[in-house]
Amino acid sequence: MAGLGDIVRGEGLQYLQSHFTLPVQRNALRDIAQCRTAAMGTVSNTCEVCGEEYWLYCSCRNRSCPLCQREAERKWLEAREQEILPVPYLHIVFTLPRELKVLARYCPEETYNALIRSAGQAVIDVGRAKLRLRLGCLVELQTWDQNMGLHPHGHSVVPAGGFSEDGSRWVSFDAQDLPEKTLANRFRTLMCRNLLRAERRGKLSRLPATLSVEQLLAKVSARSWTVYAQPPSGGPQTLLGYLSRYTYRVAITNERIESYEDHQVTFRRRDNKPCTIDAQEFVGRFLMHVPPKRFVRIRSFGFLGNGKRKQSIEKARQLIGNASTPEPREPFTSLHLCPECAAKRGLSTSRYAPGPMVNPQLDLHLRPPPNETVAA
Repeated sequence: MAGLGDIVRGEGLQYLQSHFTLPVQRNALRDIAQCRTAAMGTVSNTCEVCGEEYWLYCSCRNRSCPLCQREAERKWLEAREQEILPVPYLHIVFTLPRELKVLARYCPEETYNALIRSAGQAVIDVGRAKLRLRLGCLVELQTWDQNMGLHPHGHSVVPAGGFSEDGSRWVSFDAQDLPEKTLANRFRTLMCRNLLRAERRGKLSRLPATLSVEQLLAKVSARSWTVYAQPPSGGPQTLLGYLSRYTYRVAITNERIESYEDHQVTFRRRDNKPCTIDAQEFVGRFLMHVPPKRFVRIRSFGFLGNGKRKQSIEKARQLIGNASTPEPREPFTSLHLCPECAAKRGLSTSRYAPGPMVNPQLDLHLRPPPNETVAA
């Protein structure tokens, strides 16, 4: 079965020669193409079963690579599961209107910053205004739909309860007490305000000169925005498990890629229907979702903010009357196996190297050729 690395190795050079790309996108293509290949070099290890020495290809550790960061993903999920409160939860999805997608294409960092801040603050503001409660939430940015098209939206995980205004009581509420329309209106107000502030500070200067941010915001602010707010199916553990799969990767996993043949890629959508597109188009869609350098896609707000999260969770458990933490899952421990022992257990052996002396096999030219100098 083909993976993202196979597609990038087959299509990356042609895509770079024919399309404009940002440095962070070129770095992602290079790392993904070389990940777990001879180009990354090898590291030796000892089998815990038979004691034989073996070699593994090194990983790229790029945040957009579907082969990397599995351990970091598990640790993130384990940490969030330990923070789950013994109350119902809400899953709130804030979606950017399609008219504003152009801002995400030209100015992704500023647009996505505004989306995350507006989504988190909308939950806090509506909780304070409607319920007189101090709420907390976690927001994760995702920028894709099931076809890998551009679809910026924020997933918010919200405990269905909060601290009273004086902090002396924990007060629970039902899902309908946090109305979708009110959340959508507040999200719209904050998003338009943040984008307008960014434009006035010159942070949207990469937009085409023919595009007026003020006119665009006036158009979208005159209509209703979409917000989904319902209890998560399967509880907060299931929701966090879904979000964890994209904490350290974007858009698609290798498990969803079914084939790569004749410069065509077939992958499964989330409704399990196959989708076949040109491989160059596939690479372009993937690169749309590579986050800006050092961009933080998961942020916490309210009493779950990073500076006071631990103390707030402990206090909430005491006020709820259940001070015990969730039962931790059995910690993951990796088993070091040589290729023979791994094959006996039915495990993949694609990451194993034949030996320690491996020469690089791939060289992606990351920078476009320099412009030729022209005499005056």
